[in-house]
Amino acid sequence: MKKLFLLASLSFLLLDAFAEKSDTTGDVTDTIDVAQLISRMDTFHYLRSGKVTLGNIAALDIPVGYKFLDGKQAASVLHDIWKNPYSESLGMLIPDGKSIFMNDCWAVEITYDEDGHVKDDDAKDIKYGELLSQMQEEVKQSNPSRVKQGGQAIELVGWAEEPYYDSKAHKLYWAKQLRAKDDTTDFLNYNIRVLGRKGVMVLNAIGGMNQLEEIKQQTPAILAATNFTKGNTYEEFDGSMDKVAAYGIAGLIAGGILAKTGILAKIGILLLKFIKPLMVAVAGLGAWVVRFFKGRREGDS
Repeated sequence: MKKLFLLASLSFLLLDAFAEKSDTTGDVTDTIDVAQLISRMDTFHYLRSGKVTLGNIAALDIPVGYKFLDGKQAASVLHDIWKNPYSESLGMLIPDGKSIFMNDCWAVEITYDEDGHVKDDDAKDIKYGELLSQMQEEVKQSNPSRVKQGGQAIELVGWAEEPYYDSKAHKLYWAKQLRAKDDTTDFLNYNIRVLGRKGVMVLNAIGGMNQLEEIKQQTPAILAATNFTKGNTYEEFDGSMDKVAAYGIAGLIAGGILAKTGILAKIGILLLKFIKPLMVAVAGLGAWVVRFFKGRREGDS
């Protein structure tokens, strides 16, 4: 009964909004399946406390003020709700007061790259201005391929936050400011990495430039909450049997460079995956839907 009332109420709001839009534009092109939207809100089930295992090699203590979606649900959010290309995920952290259906939401998706043990010898010598220039050029060169794959041509505007590497904890973070070529809106690609014995735990914060300060403030808590389990830590690297990655810290920041080729092997995938995910999610719904759904918690009956 509650869902039927909610659906009926939202339907009236939709009709009013469409009528208002018709008066101002003379044309209505947005189509919204309201019943599907409401039904999807009840399909996601969150953990709000405790420890979760990430790929049997790491663990996450869910920070206070966050909710966690497992890998299958996180992949569904990225692909079905936020319209990114499908990819597997280990999970997603979302601020507890945010909704994945609203434009003000930001989230941290978690994956794992087992490319080998990343040596950090180069960390202290990296010239981030020069690295940025190289990355900007590589982004330009990869745009034709990105467009061919159905993505947008993009521009790497600059560092939203210059890279910082904690050599004791073997944890790294940085942020890039991006812009779609056909759009004046800038987007945020906030990156957090935890280095391990055989690979890197990848945490990517998905949000807008206006959320940079909020994400920056939360980064220490997210870093502290994510750690490799015994047998998988950075210090347990065994040079006699473990593979070494083909890149160091600079290559990790750039997206996984094979140094001998100078090609950004992964940056095209990362930028396509995380560019402008939130605006697509509820395009056309408007501020009235934001107000309507404020306070509703996904997964609650």
